[in-house]
Amino acid sequence: MASDGQMDVDFSPPLDKGKGKSKAVEGREPHEVDNLPWVEKYRPVTLDDVVSHKDITTTIVKFIEKNRLPHLLFYGPPGTGKTSTILAVARRIYGAEYKKQILELNASDDRGIDVVREQIKQFAETRTLFSKGFKLIILDEADMMTQQAQAALRRVIEQYTKNVRFCIICNYVNKIAPAIQSRCTRFRFSPLPIAEVEKRVNSVVEAEKVNLTQDGKKALLKLSKGDMRRALNVLQACHAAYSSIGETEIYNCTGNPHPSDIETIVNSMLADEFTTSYQMISAMKTERGLALQDLISGTYEYVETIDFKPQARVYLLDFLATTEHRLSTGGGEKMQLSALLGAFKNAVELSTK
Repeated sequence: MASDGQMDVDFSPPLDKGKGKSKAVEGREPHEVDNLPWVEKYRPVTLDDVVSHKDITTTIVKFIEKNRLPHLLFYGPPGTGKTSTILAVARRIYGAEYKKQILELNASDDRGIDVVREQIKQFAETRTLFSKGFKLIILDEADMMTQQAQAALRRVIEQYTKNVRFCIICNYVNKIAPAIQSRCTRFRFSPLPIAEVEKRVNSVVEAEKVNLTQDGKKALLKLSKGDMRRALNVLQACHAAYSSIGETEIYNCTGNPHPSDIETIVNSMLADEFTTSYQMISAMKTERGLALQDLISGTYEYVETIDFKPQARVYLLDFLATTEHRLSTGGGEKMQLSALLGAFKNAVELSTK
């Protein structure tokens, strides 16, 4: 900070470019590092560490270099690097003391109209003491904000553009008011490619000395569905519970039905007599602790591999969707399982016609 009360904002990137733990957890004691969840321990620090979204990070770096950072709107599924990217941007702009220059509000904080009017406004106004540079306000999970709070925010964004930049982060962009969207530069964070998730998983496995088998890794990547946070959380949970992590351990740990169980259930639905199949599935559900909702997701994936006639496939997929909807609105599992069995019997009949 300059002596005359002005703050000099350094837009040059931090000098520390080293990889590994020490960088990811700067400013912490070694024993604190070991206790951190892997999601935080291996969170990207610089924009170069953010995987996959090179087009987004390159654009933002250009904005920073020209000192023309606009208001940002990041949207996309969870675990794709939205929060990590904006924190890396804050480090890039403000250096190690970045936390003093940002206000981060999450959906877990109270973010009604009063917070927008008081806390955000107060933070935005304090910056007018300085002649240059801007502060950063990060609104994480902004799709949880009420419409009234968003309406108030719209005015605040306009009023304080001179000394504050907003970064709005959400999963569903359609829940953000169009007036706020039009004031921001939008970036979509798509699910991460499996190859990128695999690279990061490999580096964590090496650093933490995890005994992960090849089929275990395949199952982990399949279940992650491009969500890095989910992949690392499952990996850490399995590492704590098992000395060697294979496909079965991954499925046991996440509570997802094992593909072989799904195969048994679907084949029984198609081939066995109604009562036999119903009793077998009910027994398996009780024994393995499976929910019908999970079975439907697994069944959907397995049905894709079965050779059905088009009309039977369409009927079956439509019925799977209907059953899932009924379950979500409070339908009983016993009745829905019977209905699902009936649908499979009808699909078999349609296939023979």
